[in-house]
Amino acid sequence: MTLGTFLALWHTVWAALVWAGAAQPVIDFVFWLHMIAPPYKIAAFNPGLALSLILVTAGIGYAFGSAAAVIWNRFAAGAANPPRSDRSSN
Repeated sequence: MTLGTFLALWHTVWAALVWAGAAQPVIDFVFWLHMIAPPYKIAAFNPGLALSLILVTAGIGYAFGSAAAVIWNRFAAGAANPPRSDRSSN
């Protein structure tokens, strides 16, 4: 849940930047930091695409978070609780 929520919020902020017209300077700055000449132009805000972006990234985050939880519960949690011995102390 945490990963999906984080990704949804991150992309909600991005959609808000596009809506406000502030996304181009942000993406230009990010590319500049990575020593890349900015090759992209930000398109006009589209509410349907923004909602799709948020829902798809949330779904991906929930799926990856669930998979990580299954792996964690199967392997890491089992290592913390080794099986008990059936020996009785006399």
